[in-house]
Amino acid sequence: MSGTKPNLIAVVCIAIFISITTYSYFYNGKFSFMPVVKNSLCRGIVVNDTITPLRDNRTFIIAPYLDNRKNRTTRVIAIVHHKEVKELYCRFCNPSNGETHISKAEIHVLSERFEFPYGATHLHCPQPEHWDPHYVTIQWSPKDNTDPLPLFEIRNREPGGSLVEFTVCISTMFGEYNNVLQFVQSMEMYKILGVGRVVIYKNSCSPLMEKVLDFYVAEGIVEIILWPIELYLNVSPHWHHSMDPKDIGYYGQITALNDCVYRNMYRSKYVLLNDIDEIILPIKYPDWKSMMQNLKTQYPMAAVFFFESHLFPEHVFTPDDPFNISSWRNIPGTNILQHVFREPDKNPIENPRKMIIDPRKVIQQSVHKALQAYGSNVFVPMNVGFLFHCRATKQPQLPRESLIRDIRLWRYNVSLVGNVSKVLHQIAL
Repeated sequence: MSGTKPNLIAVVCIAIFISITTYSYFYNGKFSFMPVVKNSLCRGIVVNDTITPLRDNRTFIIAPYLDNRKNRTTRVIAIVHHKEVKELYCRFCNPSNGETHISKAEIHVLSERFEFPYGATHLHCPQPEHWDPHYVTIQWSPKDNTDPLPLFEIRNREPGGSLVEFTVCISTMFGEYNNVLQFVQSMEMYKILGVGRVVIYKNSCSPLMEKVLDFYVAEGIVEIILWPIELYLNVSPHWHHSMDPKDIGYYGQITALNDCVYRNMYRSKYVLLNDIDEIILPIKYPDWKSMMQNLKTQYPMAAVFFFESHLFPEHVFTPDDPFNISSWRNIPGTNILQHVFREPDKNPIENPRKMIIDPRKVIQQSVHKALQAYGSNVFVPMNVGFLFHCRATKQPQLPRESLIRDIRLWRYNVSLVGNVSKVLHQIAL
């Protein structure tokens, strides 16, 4: 028994050593679940939530981005109350010596707020001249010493990474979204046309839709940004305050669009801004790449390419549908291949448009236009491309005879039908 006790002591010592080493390994950021700024001179906790409220509960921070296209500044995407938030301050800290730089933020509430009290906002934070900050704190007072300080990592400091040709930004998915068949058809059309990434700002969806999203995330083409905006604001599913007087419209869509532009500024050559029931459909060219190569050659200084929206009402079915796939009939949602009658233009009202943008040239973005950009606008003719929009009609009084049969989507039918059926089978739907 005399040899047992020393052996036991040795085992305990080794276990303690391993525990201390493992703790040190995790704590020092090798595998950190809760990132911290290690230098005590710059205390604080890095915030990774998509939406972070400040103590005033009138300001909500989404993310800061380095913007050095004109003057080197930190541009913070946020949501603020346009009347009650008059001052905000940006606090930078140098971890090498603890030097603090506080600058007053320029508050730019985007012009298209549609009379809601809260709106998408850009905060301009002038950076310190002699050092390069990695984090910023936004505070409502220049002397706010709240501890621990919420630190926001400044993105786009290193513009490297995987560059894709086209990114589609979908904002926002809400209302327990369950249009599974149309979602899968849109995703497979995007892939046929050349998408490299689809970024979805997700508020809520059905369990079945969650299963579909998991499939595309695992495939590597979908990136989900959680968007729980209703936890902080009283949100409206409508675009104008007069239709539903809440805090913010359409689940904060404009804020999400601006974040998506800056998030993909150096990750994508082009960004498409459209809803999930919309497809920018090239007509003169087989895919987005060949279409944009031609358009960019014609308009090298352009920042925004507009595509006119044309609505294909989902209650009008084609009588000669050759793609009534039996295996799709139990899938919830709209089969876009059955809807090839589009509504005529509502003269003299111009049809709304959606965009393909060069994200490095856009400054502020709204739903149907870029509010500020460094380049020009191009209105793409319908014979080059247009926005296919399959949804509930806005003109229910229109007789069927006044609709226009347009089967140009069908030229993709072989690839689309095969790919959709394959995905539904792989997801076991």
